[in-house]
Amino acid sequence: MNADLMIEVHELTKKFGSVAAVNHISFNVKPNEIIGILGPNGAGKTTTLRMLTGYMPPTSGSAMIAGYDILEDSLEVRQRVGYLPEQVPVYPDMTVRGYVTFWAELRGLRKSRARVDEVLAMVQLESRANSLIRNLSKGMRQRLGLAQAIVHDPPVIILDEPTIGIDPEQVIEVRESVRQLRQNHTILFSTHILSEAEQICDRVLILNAGRIVAAGAPAGLRQQLQAGDHLFAVISGSDTNTIRQTLARISGVESVEVQEAGYTLRVTPGMDIRADVSDAIIQAGYRLLELRPVAMTLEDIFLDIVGRTR
Repeated sequence: MNADLMIEVHELTKKFGSVAAVNHISFNVKPNEIIGILGPNGAGKTTTLRMLTGYMPPTSGSAMIAGYDILEDSLEVRQRVGYLPEQVPVYPDMTVRGYVTFWAELRGLRKSRARVDEVLAMVQLESRANSLIRNLSKGMRQRLGLAQAIVHDPPVIILDEPTIGIDPEQVIEVRESVRQLRQNHTILFSTHILSEAEQICDRVLILNAGRIVAAGAPAGLRQQLQAGDHLFAVISGSDTNTIRQTLARISGVESVEVQEAGYTLRVTPGMDIRADVSDAIIQAGYRLLELRPVAMTLEDIFLDIVGRTR
C-alpha cells in the first residue's frame, strides 16, 4: 500500500460469461481527489464501482481502498466506503431523520443524533427531517441517498450517477455538496454529464467497452488528446455535399462535419491549412465567409475518443 494513495486499482477485470464488462483497468486516486468516471452506457462504469465497494467480486485483478484489499479485507473496505448506487435504496414510509439514523446504527454509530443532524444540514435536508420519504422529490431522495453514504464519515465516497434524473437546480445543489465533501474525503463518481466532470473533477477516466481509453485532468485532456486542431468554416453555397467533398480533399483535413451554421474540420496536428481552405473554396466557386479555430470541450474529446475506439 502506497501511503500517498487512497485507492489503488491494478488490472481489475469482471467477466460475465465470455463478455468482459471491465477489462484489465488500472488507476490510482490520491486522498481528497475528486475523480470522475465517464463513458457511454455499457462502458463498465457501474460494474467498476460495484467491485470497489465490495458489492461484486472481480474475476481477476486487485484493488486497495484505504490500505485494505477489496477481497481479503471486504468488511474493512465497506467500513471505509460510503456508496450511493444509481437507484437510491430508500424506504418510503420512514422519515428522513429515521432513515439516516437507521443507516447510522447499521454502521455502528452510537449516540448518532448529533451526527445525523450534521449530515442532514450538509445535504440541505434539515427542514425536511420529519417528512416521509414518499413525499420527497427525486432530487431530495438523491440528497438523502448521499446522506446515508456519508453518515459514518468514510474516507472514500463512491457515487454512481448522483445527478441523474433530477432538475437543474437540484443538480447544482448535489454538485455543491460533492464539492464540500472533498475537504475530508476522496470521491469517485460516474457521470454522463460531461460539463459536470469539467466543473468539479480533478481528473477524469474515460471508459469504453470496459477499458480506460483516456485519463487526466479535463484541461490536460483537451491539450493532449484532441486529434489535431479544429477549424470552423462558414461558406456561402447550398450544395452541402460538394462543399464537404471539396474540404475533405484538402491535404491535412482528417474529417469534415456539417453543422447548421457551417463546417467543422479536424486538422492534422502541426499543419496550418487556412490558406489552402481559402484557395480551395474560391476555386470551387464559393465564398468563404468565416474561418476560425475551435477550442475542444471535454464533450468533444469524449465523443471523438469513444467514436475512434469503437
